[in-house]
Amino acid sequence: MDLKITHGKGNARNSEGAFVDLKDGSTLFIYTKYRGCWNDHAVADLAQIIYSPKTKTWSKPKILVRNKAMNVMSVSLLRLQSGAIAFAYLEKTYYKEYDYVDCRPIYRISQDEGKTWSEPVPIPKTPPAYYVIANDRLIQLKSGRILLPTSLYVPSPVPQGIAFCFYSDDDGATWHKSRQTCYPPQWLRSGFAEPGAIERKDGSVMMWFRTNGGCQYKAFSTDGGESWSAPVPAPEFQAPESPMSIKADPATGDWIAVWNDHDPRYGIPYDRGSCGRTPFVMAYSHDEGESWEDHTVLGSDYGHVYCYTAIHFPKKKKGHVLLAYCCGPLDNWLGDCQIELRKLIKK
Repeated sequence: MDLKITHGKGNARNSEGAFVDLKDGSTLFIYTKYRGCWNDHAVADLAQIIYSPKTKTWSKPKILVRNKAMNVMSVSLLRLQSGAIAFAYLEKTYYKEYDYVDCRPIYRISQDEGKTWSEPVPIPKTPPAYYVIANDRLIQLKSGRILLPTSLYVPSPVPQGIAFCFYSDDDGATWHKSRQTCYPPQWLRSGFAEPGAIERKDGSVMMWFRTNGGCQYKAFSTDGGESWSAPVPAPEFQAPESPMSIKADPATGDWIAVWNDHDPRYGIPYDRGSCGRTPFVMAYSHDEGESWEDHTVLGSDYGHVYCYTAIHFPKKKKGHVLLAYCCGPLDNWLGDCQIELRKLIKK
């Protein structure tokens, strides 16, 4: 099942994808395929590949969303409780008259296992704004509510990410914004960027944020993401300004986190480029994030960068974990960015 989605002529970069199991036993993976330039604002499409358990191979890439705007990226896929598949991504549009880039989440669903998708619906349907989501972020709570952790960047001398969740109680037909927003301290240049969220067994939700403060930050909600506690540092996740991913194994309830762990135990220097995105580490929590153990280095090549992870637990392969992440050389990681898909077996 391991695979490298490499770049080539007319495809300068591949990155930021997500998985979902299909009812026939296959696995769908959708990611961003850049055309020409590798820049975050460059023209890009969304491509899909499908893994067949019968042939044990991935299909060739097929364009799913042909970009009609500036860029499409940061895919999330989610099997809803209703049985439909939810599909979210970012769409960027450049408004020449204002010299402004609009970036907002788009939401679609499929009722036929990804063969067709509903028309794209922007979230929210408001004037231009720059919203940021990371890949593989869409979740559904036990209550049925869908959460999409989001960061809004407000133009200012020093733009900062302001975090909250968009939420829907009707499978995405209508969307609302958290009543309460997580504002970063002024000294935190990055603000709260690329948030993610996970539900705990008691129904509360933890949201975490990428920052430039030396570690991830976290906040909690007890009302389904409408209000949030004051964000605090999460020193258990020492990290550069790089996104983290956390998911719960539906079979065991254990949490898995994947991030660029800057704990001194690894003895890897961070003062030379790469955005500090090495080493690449996975850890387990058996108590919903109260403690973490079994730290495993997935990538430690100082000449490479690792980030933007999708985590997936195949329904019919208990004990297996699928990871998809971006990987590129230190000196030109975006320009030579590829996706690596790996199957791991839990300890």
